[in-house]
Amino acid sequence: MTFWFTSDQHYGHTKIIQYCDRPFSSAEEMDEMIIEKHNKVVKDDDIVINAGDFTLRKGIKSVYIKYIDRLNGRQIFLKGSHDYWLKGKDNVQILEKNLSIHGKKYYVVVCHYNMRTWARSHYNSWQLHGHSHGKLKPVGKQHDIGVDNNNFYPVADYEIERIMQSREDNFNLVLRPPLVWW
Repeated sequence: MTFWFTSDQHYGHTKIIQYCDRPFSSAEEMDEMIIEKHNKVVKDDDIVINAGDFTLRKGIKSVYIKYIDRLNGRQIFLKGSHDYWLKGKDNVQILEKNLSIHGKKYYVVVCHYNMRTWARSHYNSWQLHGHSHGKLKPVGKQHDIGVDNNNFYPVADYEIERIMQSREDNFNLVLRPPLVWW
């Protein structure tokens, strides 16, 4: 089982093509390409963390029929700035997870929005985000998991591990606890 991370698909959103200079002639073409790329890499028993702005549609039933039912993997949704179809106040906006990749454990914080600091960032935890559509430089152990930043594919946990190995430590990394606690 692999964990996949993605964000900002904006299914059905015609204007996002212009806003983000996406190489599609229509929302339908964009939707089909993103679904095709998703299903090319994600297997049925994989888990996909969708970090917001999945679609602008409002009806949850139509979102399932048009998009979710067509995607491989078990989907988890975090609320972004345009997820009107996720109704109610109990929608999760931040996911914190211990992730094991190749026998190593990592602490990962996933949110639609980029953060300056995040849970356990002082211990070099990772922050995965969307919202910036590939236009915001990462700080330390961050990665923009939005489709615009990843050739319209979701990103696998092992790929995130490889990316983070090339990133600088978080600016607030604590190397050791202070000698005196006041």
